[in-house]
Parts: sequence; structure tokens; C-alpha cells
Amino acid sequence: MGESGKHKWFSFHHHRSASATTMPQHNPGETPTEFLCPITGFLMSDPVVVASGQTFERISVQVCRNLGFAPKLLDGTQPDISTVIPNLAMKSTILSWCSRNKLEHPRPPDYAYVEGVVRARMDKDPGNRVSKSEILPPVAENSALDYDSMMGAIRSRSRNSISSSNSLPLHHARPASHSMFSPSSHPSSEVYTGAENPNRIHSSFSTSDYSSFPPMTPEEEEIFNKLTSANTIDHEQGLILLRKTTRSSENARISLCTDRILSLLRSLIVSRYNIVQTNAAASVVNLSLEKPNKLKIVRSGFVPLLVDVLKSGSTEAQEHVIGALFSLAVEEENKMVIGVLGAVEPLLHALRSSESERARQDAALALYHLSLIPNNRARLVRAGAVPMMLSMVRSGESASRILLLLCNLAACSEGKGAMLDGNAVAILVGKLREGGVDSEAARENCVGALLTLSIGNMRFRGLASEAGAEEILTEIVESESGSERLKEKAAKILQTMGGGEREFGEGAEAREWNRMLEASGLSRSQFQGGGQKEGFAYSSQF
Repeated sequence: MGESGKHKWFSFHHHRSASATTMPQHNPGETPTEFLCPITGFLMSDPVVVASGQTFERISVQVCRNLGFAPKLLDGTQPDISTVIPNLAMKSTILSWCSRNKLEHPRPPDYAYVEGVVRARMDKDPGNRVSKSEILPPVAENSALDYDSMMGAIRSRSRNSISSSNSLPLHHARPASHSMFSPSSHPSSEVYTGAENPNRIHSSFSTSDYSSFPPMTPEEEEIFNKLTSANTIDHEQGLILLRKTTRSSENARISLCTDRILSLLRSLIVSRYNIVQTNAAASVVNLSLEKPNKLKIVRSGFVPLLVDVLKSGSTEAQEHVIGALFSLAVEEENKMVIGVLGAVEPLLHALRSSESERARQDAALALYHLSLIPNNRARLVRAGAVPMMLSMVRSGESASRILLLLCNLAACSEGKGAMLDGNAVAILVGKLREGGVDSEAARENCVGALLTLSIGNMRFRGLASEAGAEEILTEIVESESGSERLKEKAAKILQTMGGGEREFGEGAEAREWNRMLEASGLSRSQFQGGGQKEGFAYSSQF
């Protein structure tokens, strides 16, 4: 890549020379920082989450993309602005905050003002332009369905391997209508921004509205006609048909995951009729089972709606929504988005309080997949997951899955600290001693959590000794039963506790006695690579 193609970044400093009337008037000093756009410094009217997880005002991202610039924020982070997803949870929170404080709801910022902020920085340092191939190209208004091309561009961009021959067209100038980010339209390659009234099926839906899309199959047309009917009974029948058709057919799940069907499901999943809501949620679960559909469903704007149903929907619909979030969270590119859009806390509530065993299991699995990325681990800790999960382990609820989650949380500093403060070592050792883990997998996860806690932590050794961990871990290592992986984990914990690595198994005592004699003078290297405890030498390798 030539000089013009290098990543060069700039920091935003708020441009205050514009007229005071160009922007909404809120006092930044009295406003929560997370409500302010990092680019303009003003309260966000239409917050969106970018690919790297930060939230911006929609027009701010649009300006940066149209001008070919990638921002470097004041905290040093370099957000990826290639894709956007509406942050409906943040928008709702901002509006509620304004109402509580008797403030005017934020208005969209003036495009020219935001452009001035960015261009002012460009004029100071014209070398900061980013290569056009590094920015995901926008899609023209009313463009045909080209989801695969768009996703291919995203993946290629992330590998820094977009070629000029297969790139989509770029928009160089500021568009007149700003349709790429407009809340009033959402072409298929953009994300859904949320209907003004999601509880209503728009009567204007018709085949003619999708004239630029591929023709419908007879199967899709039958479902589509029922879902666009003015009759609620037809909605029920259409959803039941969609649910049955996608239950066992892989081809049907792929062929029916179209923008037409998804746009209707978005409205139906928040219906006030329980049977409609339940069948819509179940249909989303079925569609989400196919890998090509997982990212498409999330990019269509379903996550905020699923979170809403999880908080206040019917019991059966909530169970299906939990399954859908679990299925969608398996996709690597969805994990961050699902966490950012507010799914963690309601999933934790479902894990603790749902009356359905299946729902609790799916919630645990959804949280497990979400916790595979650092940002979501921190969200879980902040949401109070650690004391809740330790309480569940103590009472024997869903032990294997909860222990697996605790292993992930122990891998981050916040989680490790919360677990040590919450007496996790004594609880986990107690479960091992009591035989309170009901399966080999749960036993291994329990030891795995202890191992993760032991890594790089000075507090662990004292807490483990106080809890009597050495005795139970030695029993595990010397037992004739149990997997080699379990024994290896237990031995590594003992190594951490003893300051070296102890040898176990048949003949171990004789070998350690011989090693002690050698260390007394018969060996040229005394206690090589290890320490000494109770007369036994510790090898440097396991």
C-alpha cells in the first residue's frame, strides 16, 4: 500500500466557531459522558454503534466516511467505522434522562457543522486521509440486495486485502439526501434503524415495494401475503407456517431469511398478541440456526427488539428469544454487538430467575459465548454476575455451565478480583471436597476456574491454602479415575501453590526421594529450575 494508503489518524477537538444555533444546547458538564458524541461533544439524537464498539452520532460517522477520514479519539482509541448498528438502548436512555431533567430532547446535528469540525482538522493536517480501500463503501439509495458482496467487503477490509477490481463504488462527495444513514430508509445492505411504531404492521407492504429484489418463491409469497394481511389471524397462520417450514429444512431456513420476511418479523416480534409474538420469536430462532443467517439477522436490527421481548414479553416468547440470542452469539462478529445493545443484564436475570430449565441453560450458553470477548466479560462483572454465579454454584444450580462461565470471567482482571473478593476459592474447593459437582465436566470446570484464578495472582496461594485446596487437588492428581486433562490442571495449581512443580503418580515418592539425595551432593545442579518444600525437589517441567 502506498503512502496515501497508510492508516493516519487524527484526534477530534471540538470545533466551537459555528453558530450557537447550529447545535442543540445542552451543558456538557452536566451530561453523562457516555451520552455525548465523541466527535461533536453534543448529546446524541441518533446514536449508533460502530464495528469496534464505540457509540457516535449517526451523522458524525456519515461525515467521516464521506470525507474518507478515520477518527482517532482523545483517549487514543481508533474506532472502526466501517459498519453501524442503531443503539436503541442508548437512545431510549438519553430520552429518559432528558425527560427526567426537563431538558429538550436532542435534535440531529447540522451536517454542515459536523463537516466543519472534521474539515477543520483536515486543513491542519492534510496527510491524515485514509485510503479509500480501507473504508467500507456506502451503498446507494434503493440499491438492490447485495448482502453477500457487502459482507465480503467487510471481511476483505479486515484482512487488508481489498483489491480495486472487486471493490464496490465509493461516494466521494456529500450526498444530497444523506440516505446512507437516514432513519427513514434501510436498504438491505445497511442495518435496520427501527420503525417509529414497531407494534404496527405497515399496510403499505406489498410486492411492489420490493420490485428491485429477487422474485419470491411460491413458499415465500404465501407466507409474505399472510404476514402483510390486515387480519391478525392471518399473521398467526403465516408465522405458524414459517415456523413449521423452517423447523427442519436447512434450505428453507436459508431461502426464507429474506429482507421481506425479516422486515415483517421485526414488527411482529413486538406484537401485543402473545401467540403472534411467540411464533415470531420461534421463527427467528429457526432462521438463526444457519450460519449465513446469523450476521444478517443481527444487522437487520433484531437485537434491541429481542432484548425488549426478553425484558417484558410473554414467558414462552422469552424462552425463544433466549434461544435466539444463544444462536446469534455463536457468530464471532455478533458477540460485541449483542453485548453493546444491552443483552447481558436480561440474560443474567433469565439465568437466575427463569422457571424453564431450557431457558436457563440457553441463557448460560449465550452468556458463555458472549464472555469469550473481553468487553463482554467486563460487562458481566459490572452487572453483578460474579456473586450471582457463585451463589448458584454454592446451591448446585446449573453447575457445569456456570463454572464454565466463571472460568471465562476469571480470565479478566475485574472478574478475577471480584471472584477472589467473593470467596470463590473456598466455594470451589468446598464443592470439590463435598463431591458437589455432579459430572466429570463440572469437576473439570471447577478445577479450571481455580487454575485460571491462580495464574499471575499473589492472593490465590494464601486463599487456596486456607481453604485446604492442596489435599483435594492431590487426591485428584493421584486418583486412578478422572481425565488426564483434569489431573494436569490440578497439578498446575499445586505447582503454583508450592512455588514449583511436584511429581505425582506411581513411584512418585521414590523418585522424589532419589531427587532429594541427588540434590544433597550427587547432582551437579541442585534443585535445578525449582524450589524445595518438605525435603522434596520440584522439577522445572511438568
